[in-house]
Amino acid sequence: MALFTDWDGTVTLQDCNDLLTDDLGMGKNSRLVLNNEIFNNETSFRIAFDKMLKSVSNNNHSIYDCINYLKNHIKLDPGFKPTVEYCYQNNIPVIIVSSGMSLVIKELLQLLLPDDNLRNYIQIIANDVKINDNDGTWEIKYRDDTSFGHDKNQSIINIINNWNDSKRPLIYSGDGVSDISAARSCDILLAKKGCDLISICQRDNVKYREFKDFNEILEIIKSTI
Repeated sequence: MALFTDWDGTVTLQDCNDLLTDDLGMGKNSRLVLNNEIFNNETSFRIAFDKMLKSVSNNNHSIYDCINYLKNHIKLDPGFKPTVEYCYQNNIPVIIVSSGMSLVIKELLQLLLPDDNLRNYIQIIANDVKINDNDGTWEIKYRDDTSFGHDKNQSIINIINNWNDSKRPLIYSGDGVSDISAARSCDILLAKKGCDLISICQRDNVKYREFKDFNEILEIIKSTI
C-alpha cells in the first residue's frame, strides 16, 4: 500500500495559496471568479493559479514574507501526524503530490511536524519557486507543460515505476480541481467532504470515497492493509 495526498486544504486545514491570494493578493472575490472559470473549463488551472500568485508577488510580498505569514495562520489536520506515524511504523510510503510549491511545504512541515523521522519519511513532489535575485519578486515554476502545471497522474506513475512491488494498493486523498488527474493512477480516490473534488467526480462520473479528515483516512488505511 501507498498513501499519496494533496497538501493544500487536505493535509492543511486551510489552503495556503487561497489564503495568500485572499489576504495578500487580489482578494477573495477575484480569486473566486478565477475558480469558477477553472471549474467551468473557461481557463486552465495553470493560467489562473499563476495569476493568483503573481497578484501576491506584485503587491511586494516576498516568498519569505509569504512563508512567515502562513506559519502564523496554517494548521495541519490533527489526524495527519498519527496517520504518518502509522504509515512509518508499517512501511507504507507517504507521498505529498501538490500543485503548490515545495519550498513552502517543506518550511511548513518543519514547523508543524517537528519529528525529523516522520518529516523525512514523507516524499514531496510539487512545483518550484523562481526568485528574482535583483528585486525579490517571485513566480511559480511549474513541473511540466500541462494545463495543470503539474500532472499528478504522471508523477504518481513515475514513482510506482521505480518500485519493485507495483501491485500494492494506491490511495490518493485530495480536495480540488488539480486532484482529479490522480484518480487515473490510484485504486482508491478519497475526496474531502464539501470540496470541489466531489463536485467534479460527480460531474465526470469518477468513483470516489468521501472523507472528513485524516482520522477517517487512517481507518481506511487500516481496513485496506
